[in-house]
Amino acid sequence: MQAPRTWPIASRLLVSALLLVLLVLPLAGSLLAWNFRTAVHSGFDDRLASLVNVVIAGIDYQPASNNLQMNRSLGDPRFDGAYSGWYWQVQTASGRTLTSRSLWDQRLPLLDAQPQVVGKVVGPREQSLRLQQRRVHLPNLPEALTVAVAGDLAPIEAEVARFQRLLVLSLSGLGLLLLGLLAVQIHWGLAPLRRLEQDLRAVESGEAENLGENLPRELARLAGAVNQVLQRDRTLIERGRTAAGNLAHALKTPVAVLRTLSERLPEAQQLPVQTELRRLDEAVRHHLARASSAGPVALGKGTEVDTALAPVLEALAVLAQRRGLVFAQQRAGLGRVRMDAQDLQELAGNLLENAVHWARGRVQLNLQQTSQSLTLVVEDDGPGMSASDCEQALQRGTRLDESRPGSGLGLAIVRELAELYDGQVTLARSTLGGLRAQVVLPLA
Repeated sequence: MQAPRTWPIASRLLVSALLLVLLVLPLAGSLLAWNFRTAVHSGFDDRLASLVNVVIAGIDYQPASNNLQMNRSLGDPRFDGAYSGWYWQVQTASGRTLTSRSLWDQRLPLLDAQPQVVGKVVGPREQSLRLQQRRVHLPNLPEALTVAVAGDLAPIEAEVARFQRLLVLSLSGLGLLLLGLLAVQIHWGLAPLRRLEQDLRAVESGEAENLGENLPRELARLAGAVNQVLQRDRTLIERGRTAAGNLAHALKTPVAVLRTLSERLPEAQQLPVQTELRRLDEAVRHHLARASSAGPVALGKGTEVDTALAPVLEALAVLAQRRGLVFAQQRAGLGRVRMDAQDLQELAGNLLENAVHWARGRVQLNLQQTSQSLTLVVEDDGPGMSASDCEQALQRGTRLDESRPGSGLGLAIVRELAELYDGQVTLARSTLGGLRAQVVLPLA
């Protein structure tokens, strides 16, 4: 599971938009539902208050007969149907009661004795009722009257529930629509970054030399700066390698002249002078080989293995033929590698030159490339080396046989080049009887 700080930009924007939608829409829905419920109940209470006024206006009291009656219809047939959910009730302090026909033989439970109060009560047949109650005094009536009108809350609650369902569906649809539009917006907004990534991949694969600058202003400046860095790096690398080559040519002649002049010295002085000249030559060759190494190729077309090694293999084949050696080659799956051509030639050339130098009759080269690595194996039928000699041979300037010409730099250069590309060099006994040198270079 990736850490959030490593998420792609599009994922970050979508997640933040999702969190915003999940936070804002439920909050807005809750406020709308609360306002709707409040408005519906307020309208219901206003209607009950109007009906209370109608009931009060319809009460008739005859002092002579002490008769209390209701002489006006409320104009709503629901007050006449039994247990319809709409009821009115008038009650005196002494207990006399007038009720609507809808109450039949039931009575409304009154609320606390207050001049005016509104609340929920349980009516006949466990109905949930909204009741408005008011205490009034009529002329010529010595005691107070409590007038109550109640209405069934079921239709109101059903309407509120229906509104809430519609609200949830509407807000859910709106949320999905917003997320879809935000996804389209993010996709369109990040299109220049995707083009920049594609251009970078094209530069890495060698299909292009520079990043395209047909981008929004901010990214165009970034692409231009990257292109300047790429061009400057290419120039510096080429200039450094050219300078290393020029230095090598400039030092070869003076060293050769000094070696020739040292031969004219007295025999007692020749050995120390030639020893120091050899050390100087080895140091120059070593450091120039490192300076001319390009290192891993991060950008560009890479190197075609067959094309890069063709001149090296031709030269070593001619050299092996002159020495009467069999030079066998086996290659599999060769293509392009992210490795400098000169470094690859230097690595293979040193291994093959060492093998031809020590072989008695046969040198064998095996090259195999996969998507993960390039493996190069060189074997010969020479004297070979022991395990301790194999380890020592990879050290710079080490010569295990002073009787044979050479500087002892070949295998050391191979090791340093392999390490430059995060590769490994192993030396072992070959099945041919001599040395088996294997180099594995990771390509990823």
